Amino acid sequence: MNRETAVAKRYAKALFELAQEKNTVLETEQQLEFVVQAITSNHDLQLLLTTPKIDMEGKMNVLRETFQDQTSDTVLDTVQLLIERGRIQVLNDVLDSYVRIASAAINVADAIVTSAVPLPDAEKESVAATFGKQLNKKIRIKNIVDPSIIGGLQVRIGDRLYDGSLSGKLKQLQKIMK
Repeated sequence: MNRETAVAKRYAKALFELAQEKNTVLETEQQLEFVVQAITSNHDLQLLLTTPKIDMEGKMNVLRETFQDQTSDTVLDTVQLLIERGRIQVLNDVLDSYVRIASAAINVADAIVTSAVPLPDAEKESVAATFGKQLNKKIRIKNIVDPSIIGGLQVRIGDRLYDGSLSGKLKQLQKIMK
């Protein structure tokens, strides 16, 4: 584990503990994800928050004005602390670590479901229910569309891949035939 990952885990654990005390674990995750997305997708905001020539008070004012209505003080304080300590570059890692910690604590697993076409909500719920029973966890689905799988589904939960795609079956058949 590199130093940045260890630092990110410490911040994520502290944020999780605060969120757990306030009973806002999922809300905190969503807010942190929103902040990370907003900062990573806005080059000017990234530049402002990482440039040493801009005074800390100016950075904090922009941060508060930008996110105050959409996030809790806990999330804002965490991001502010990262900026003050020159560790804003680990913000994505903090989010990743927070999601892992929170998911384990509330017995939730994230599933990336790849399909050839977008899945309707009913089918997402069906996949979540099927894998939820199998793993004894609540499953959150993120659907990725990839026409190259031709048909069927690929479901990735953690480091496991359940491949029920047509392209996967064709690859297996091709291996058998060789």
